[in-house]
Amino acid sequence: MGCIIEEDDGDDVVMEPPPNFSMVEEGIYRSSCPRPCNFSFLETLNLRSIIYLCPEPYPEENLEYIRSHNIRLFQFGIEGKTEPSLATLKDAIRGALKILIDVRNHPVLIHCKRGKHRTGSLVGCLRKLQNWCLSSVFQEYQHFAGIKSRDADMKFIETFDVVYLRQCLHSIIYQYQGYGSKKRRLLYREDNVQKPRITSI
Repeated sequence: MGCIIEEDDGDDVVMEPPPNFSMVEEGIYRSSCPRPCNFSFLETLNLRSIIYLCPEPYPEENLEYIRSHNIRLFQFGIEGKTEPSLATLKDAIRGALKILIDVRNHPVLIHCKRGKHRTGSLVGCLRKLQNWCLSSVFQEYQHFAGIKSRDADMKFIETFDVVYLRQCLHSIIYQYQGYGSKKRRLLYREDNVQKPRITSI
């Protein structure tokens, strides 16, 4: 079911975020797949990149929007209806994380179809990389997945090897900034950093 763009008495477009929209942290957002009625809201985020976690081609109207706003699209196709192989899922999440934590790609929006399982799995693995305790990671995942929480997703997050990822990303600097010492940001050094792989534009 599509959404409707409404206007107030001053003829200003009412900006509507996509369902399941939320800020993950400064410069990182998550949501379901945006529709044209959400584009006005997306403009307020000044997005530089989008991480798309579905195997299906990106919707044509969305492609037109990101092209017109010079937004890069990184696609990592993870099956949603059938359970992907563990190796495929690991590769996709690792690749997406490398894009996600490079602040040169921020502000960035992560989304799949409904912003629940695939998006939740990626954010959960990011939280592990940020040293969140598992109970907090699962609480966040379940908040967005609701009654459709998947045990397989939470098991994947629990067993995801962030130590291996940290070894692969030895050029990352972990630095606290933003909202005091409680907010963790991940910053790349400019030296010896490979350029992000743009899978689709």
